[in-house]
Amino acid sequence: MNRHTEINLGDATGWRTPVNLLILMVAANAIAFSTWSALLNNFAIEGAAFSGKEIGILQSIREIPGFLAFTAVFMYFVWREQTFAVLSLALCGLGTAITGFFPTAMGFYITTFIMSVGFHYFETVQQSLSLQWLPKSEAPRQLGRIIAAGSFATIAAYALIFVTWKLLHLDFSSVYLAGGGATVLLALVAWIGFPKFREAVPQRKHLFMRKRYWLYYALTFMSGARRQIFIVFAGFMMVEKFGFTVAAITGLFLANAVFNMWIAPKIGDLIIRLGERRMLVLEYIGLIGVFVAYAFVETPWIAASLYLIDHAFFAMAIAQKTYFQKIADPADMAPTAGVAFTINHIAAVVIPVLFGLIWLTHPSWVFLIGAGMAAVSLALSLLIPRDPHEGNETLLSKSATAAAAPAE
Repeated sequence: MNRHTEINLGDATGWRTPVNLLILMVAANAIAFSTWSALLNNFAIEGAAFSGKEIGILQSIREIPGFLAFTAVFMYFVWREQTFAVLSLALCGLGTAITGFFPTAMGFYITTFIMSVGFHYFETVQQSLSLQWLPKSEAPRQLGRIIAAGSFATIAAYALIFVTWKLLHLDFSSVYLAGGGATVLLALVAWIGFPKFREAVPQRKHLFMRKRYWLYYALTFMSGARRQIFIVFAGFMMVEKFGFTVAAITGLFLANAVFNMWIAPKIGDLIIRLGERRMLVLEYIGLIGVFVAYAFVETPWIAASLYLIDHAFFAMAIAQKTYFQKIADPADMAPTAGVAFTINHIAAVVIPVLFGLIWLTHPSWVFLIGAGMAAVSLALSLLIPRDPHEGNETLLSKSATAAAAPAE
């Protein structure tokens, strides 16, 4: 079997399987992004002399490719999805690798954009391929394994950065080059070492939004909104309110990755046992409690514990993906992945700026509003049927079908 071999999904043998390819690529993507993010603030201040103004611009630039993820569908006219995933992965690695060689504001903006284009396109295609390649009965468990692989790669990246920075006294350009270069090499392994898997169902190559997917779109939007509160404000609170040092924050990130590596596969098993509806209801009830606690917490170790619990809920979002897998036309996976990624990033354009203004006077309000968002998500999750499938996308669609049926 060579890299030019094209085989059916079910014919893969040995270690060169679709699941292992996804695990390899997700781990490679995590290495590049973890390297980039671990050095972000120090490089911005020490290397590129950033102030708050420039870091805000940088973060906005980083989110632009996520907002434009819907354009991935147009790339499928040029490349098949598997090829595009590998190319995106290599681009993410390249953007990371060259970051340290351009220690200016404009240089950091450009390398960040390159990295982010690769990162967001890869995330979009990876979601599509996962839902196409993984059987419905095993998808939650396998998605948990894939998340765990990404967490393991994150742990390895953070640990290597910490050790080499302390012992070898490397500079920014060397570490960025090592992390990004490793991702490029792993992308090459993904290209050479695995066969090309045939599409089980040819994917549509145009943009659309289907009315019957409305609940999935709504859950995706709300998920993106709460994600911004976690990413932007939860970590910021640790530093501003509780005075966490760089070492403490790094330790918290490592603990997050270790916890996620352990819990993600277990969450996948729970989704298989309990179903998507129950898992999402559990997630949003928990999030309401976490956000309310964020608003009033006064103890550092409790705040750190809440941070770990909050991050664990990200793994429960597997249920959102497998819910869509069950209700969707198999030919809709690729275009809908791009649309959903864009919907997920709409909030990224608004929330950091708007909620940043609220934070200046009432920090607790940010988290209480987050609790309100979780309550909206809870209400939406209650509309998921216990047995979702095409034609039974929501409890409302089921009721509508029953109402339309002729009386006996």
